[in-house]
Amino acid sequence: MSQALARTARIPRLGRFGWLMALYAENHARLTRLFAPDHLPVGAYVSSIGDGLDLQLEVIETHRYTVELRLTYDICDPLTGEPDPSAFVRLYRDAHQAEATHCYVGKRWQDVIGLYPPPAEVISHRMRMNTFLGKWLEYLGEQGHGVATLRPVGTARDVA
Repeated sequence: MSQALARTARIPRLGRFGWLMALYAENHARLTRLFAPDHLPVGAYVSSIGDGLDLQLEVIETHRYTVELRLTYDICDPLTGEPDPSAFVRLYRDAHQAEATHCYVGKRWQDVIGLYPPPAEVISHRMRMNTFLGKWLEYLGEQGHGVATLRPVGTARDVA
């Protein structure tokens, strides 16, 4: 075995699960940098940048170590009448991770991949959802969304 091959054999490989955990960490960094949701009280918020496509952020519930939230646009799916795209996110304060728990209107992972999927299918599904979340958060930042554009729903500026 050549010296180069021996050296690469000692380098640890990042498996799919490790890759997923790294994706959760990236999503946490993007989400907290954009909206700091771990500091927001429970409620609905809107981020408007003047492009006619307002982002809705709902802090559903906060716990000591987690924050449950939903990101969506004010666009309704014509078939379901529900906001789409939509991502439900669990932010882990202690682990500095943000996980998209589901992205499909009215569907949880069990509805999409079945009750007893093989572990590889669960990982693949979570990778797709969280890659979508990461790209969406990156896009939102590039468009100018952030804490400066975020305001609670129901303020006087919302009525105007």
